Amino acid sequence: MNNGAKHGTFGVLVVGIVLGIVLWGGFNWTLALTNTEQFCISCHEMENTPYEELQDTIHFTNRTGVRATCPDCHVPRPWIHKIIRKIQASNELYHHFITGEVDTTEKFEEKRLRLAQNVWKAMKDTDSRECRNCHDFDSMDFGRQESRSAEAHDEAIENNWTCIDCHKGIAHSLPEGYDPAEDIPEEG
Repeated sequence: MNNGAKHGTFGVLVVGIVLGIVLWGGFNWTLALTNTEQFCISCHEMENTPYEELQDTIHFTNRTGVRATCPDCHVPRPWIHKIIRKIQASNELYHHFITGEVDTTEKFEEKRLRLAQNVWKAMKDTDSRECRNCHDFDSMDFGRQESRSAEAHDEAIENNWTCIDCHKGIAHSLPEGYDPAEDIPEEG
């Protein structure tokens, strides 16, 4: 191989590496940008309904100053699960921007029960993975909890329940038409 061919191969390699770094950096920048509360509430029906409701909960304002944002509860931290969730979210953007199915607060409210049930099912299927980023039975001091809470957590551990089995409506209002009697968790 002559010197010109070596330089050409080296040049292509350098360009490929630089291009790879730029593309990977751009991908991660976009991933981070779409993983912010500001991005989540950029749709007015999200800001006017779920975000507004969140502001009245312990997850928004509390004595410790720890605040849960939209991505904390709705986007997994592990990379592969995060990518899968982002792909699913592209479908949500499709229904908002392309079909207009949920592009107003009124349309959102019409579909709210089904949307909530989808989120609850996902949380159930993942053993409330996002809740457990902050809340973990092993880290709880049941002696410092109110007796009702401690007993419920003991029962949840005993029956292998997950957070969402008992805590629907903890960060957002329960949808109209939701019947908690239909939602009693099954024992272990």
